[in-house]
Amino acid sequence: MKKNTRFMLAISTAILTGLVILGVRYRRKKRMLNRVADEGYETAHDVLFPHKSTAGKKLHLGPVIPVEKV
Repeated sequence: MKKNTRFMLAISTAILTGLVILGVRYRRKKRMLNRVADEGYETAHDVLFPHKSTAGKKLHLGPVIPVEKV
């Protein structure tokens, strides 16, 4: 096989793999959104993306006292 043919085969394989991955992600997202819509939930962030955690973020409950800059 010529180098040019192998190169074109590798490029086409990479493009096809990328398209398959994008298609799978799109289908998963649409399936999840349809399930959420069918259940009647709001499309809140915690409902749409339950696998993402907010443990690392600061959660502040209560009044916020502004700090004056000197």
